Amino acid sequence: MKAQAKVSPPKVGILRFLGTNCDRDVWQAVESVGLKPEWLWHEDHFEAKDYSALILPGGFSYGDYLRCGALAARSPVMQSLRQAVSRGVPVLGICNGFQILCESGLLPGALLPNQGGRFIDDWVELTLENSKADWAPQAVGSSIRLPIAHGDGRYFIQEEGLKRIEDQGQIWWRYKSNPNGSVADIAGVSDESGRVVGLMPHPERALWDWMGGVDGRGFFI
Repeated sequence: MKAQAKVSPPKVGILRFLGTNCDRDVWQAVESVGLKPEWLWHEDHFEAKDYSALILPGGFSYGDYLRCGALAARSPVMQSLRQAVSRGVPVLGICNGFQILCESGLLPGALLPNQGGRFIDDWVELTLENSKADWAPQAVGSSIRLPIAHGDGRYFIQEEGLKRIEDQGQIWWRYKSNPNGSVADIAGVSDESGRVVGLMPHPERALWDWMGGVDGRGFFI
């Protein structure tokens, strides 16, 4: 009998910027479900075909100078990420990663300082509004519980843009109880294809019971 070649697990690229601080958490989340994480530095260029998915973790890229995510959105690695998006590679932005995707124009809207101006560290309940996203496929109306930790998490989009993303099914998750003043209780959105998504809560911090919940695990399977 011929020995069978060992099949390598799919690779997931994790983008790192100066100031990213949730990268190791995301790395462990990806590893925990049997996938192979790989770092992609902010100055890197990469081949889209080498990765089954890409994740932009949370943190304070470039110290949140100018605007949260604004400098990271102009980093060299984002050129390769745009090419990957054009080739259909799924992309997930978490917290600061969500801000970066909005600043780059890959997702609609913007993230503004929280209503009240305070940093929020808490757990929130979310409701799934649209299941077309490649990440965490569940039934519309499903509820999950995830932690948040942000100072600039208030999602904003002009009225015309809000109507457009509602009509096109781009609202991904909504808060059950709005913690930061986000328009229409929006916690996460997608692009038109559903392959590029962003959310403010941290699924990588809800993988095991000892963390306080396991609802984040489904995002990485």
